Amino acid sequence: MAPISDLARLGEPVRERFVARHDARELALASSRDAIRAAANAIRAIHRRELARADELIDDARDALEAALDATDDHPEVHHAGFVQDAAKEVAEAVLTRAAVTGASLPGPDEVAVDDASWLHGLAETVGELRRASLDHVRRGEHEDAERLLDLMQEILSVLVTIDAPDGLTRGLRRATDAARAITERTRGDLTTAAGQRELRAALDAHREVLERVLAES
Repeated sequence: MAPISDLARLGEPVRERFVARHDARELALASSRDAIRAAANAIRAIHRRELARADELIDDARDALEAALDATDDHPEVHHAGFVQDAAKEVAEAVLTRAAVTGASLPGPDEVAVDDASWLHGLAETVGELRRASLDHVRRGEHEDAERLLDLMQEILSVLVTIDAPDGLTRGLRRATDAARAITERTRGDLTTAAGQRELRAALDAHREVLERVLAES
């Protein structure tokens, strides 16, 4: 049997590694939460058209995500626990939403500085934000902008459906794609209804003008 002193010597580095992993996890978890919070606030600012504030929050989210990634560099079991990927997805969603709503080109994973799966999930989540922005345009009478966002939603969906990889690799992208498809179809229906209402209103206005002109001439 190994002496107790030998076991203590063997166990000490194991204990130290677990302490390091725990410290990395605590730092990465706190930073991931900060990233998610800042990204969510950035999206709200985008919808309020407070773009300067949104950009500040996106920078904060990216910095927090970078801190989480740095903390888990030497601890892959912590890095792949899930919460860092959740933060990366939220950051990607904020960056993509900012670009989509303002008509800019959508950045890829490298430009956003996230992994492929997080970028794809962020892209899928962006569809929901585009629905909200599209309906806001309808309420303001900005129908061309609403149609532009619907077109972009359809383009995003066309990309998502081409990712034919197991859910274990994509972290369940198929479910996110199905949700994006349902949101896109619902938005198309809403915009079609709004277009019909506009045409009906225009026809009624034209009819009223004709009646008023006839009455004025009689």
